[in-house]
Amino acid sequence: MSEISNTQDRGIADLIAGLLTTFRLPTAAKELVPRMTRDGYEDALPSVLEVMEQEQNDRKERRVERLRRASRLPQGKRFETFDDSRLPRELARKLRDLAGARFLDQAVNVLAFGLPGTGKTHAACALGHTLVEAGHPVYFTPTFRLVQELLAAKRDLELPRALRKLDNFELLILDDIGYVQQSADEVEVLFTLMAERYERKSMLITSNLVFSQWDRIFKNPMTTAAAVDRIVHHSVILEFDVPSYRVPKTTDKPQEENGTQKQKKKK
Repeated sequence: MSEISNTQDRGIADLIAGLLTTFRLPTAAKELVPRMTRDGYEDALPSVLEVMEQEQNDRKERRVERLRRASRLPQGKRFETFDDSRLPRELARKLRDLAGARFLDQAVNVLAFGLPGTGKTHAACALGHTLVEAGHPVYFTPTFRLVQELLAAKRDLELPRALRKLDNFELLILDDIGYVQQSADEVEVLFTLMAERYERKSMLITSNLVFSQWDRIFKNPMTTAAAVDRIVHHSVILEFDVPSYRVPKTTDKPQEENGTQKQKKKK
């Protein structure tokens, strides 16, 4: 069997073998380059590598597209459309750090607190889109909707299967946890979800209610304390202590109407 002639070709051979291994083609990774070299096709190795790299890029694009569809993230809520100029510097820094995805490796939770209209959901979705583009499975859902789906699964004796399905996602974004209807059954499935993901998978939770108000969600003080303990143990807290983005839009309209009315009176 002929040997590869120079350092450059050996580098190309290693890259081809590495890509074929990534494609889960171990036999091709071992045999392709040596056989091409033996049969006198060594000059074709750069072209083979080019095709392999194109295959890698195409696979990545197809995977990202699958993850994007599965995530259920609102398409318009991205960092490109997010006005972070109103955020405190420390909050903006935390969002940039989270976009690096390191928190997923340690199953760290992210907790976003703030009044309605302060940008919690937009920031959460923007972070989700960034992680999806990097190849991480993310799932976005209003909390009340997921709770209802888990309740239906429990009634059908399928709750363990539903929880395993959610395990496929590295990050679960629960939007507006404060809007759960708070029945005993809803509290039970929500707590079960949190307990199942504890120290295993990350959650990003947005809430209008601070921790001291979570007894409105979980009712029982012991259940509230246990839920908060599991969520906070490994967590990053984002405080959206900023004015509502919607306020200017709601205040401008009456002014315009008043102006119109004054003009009519003058006429």
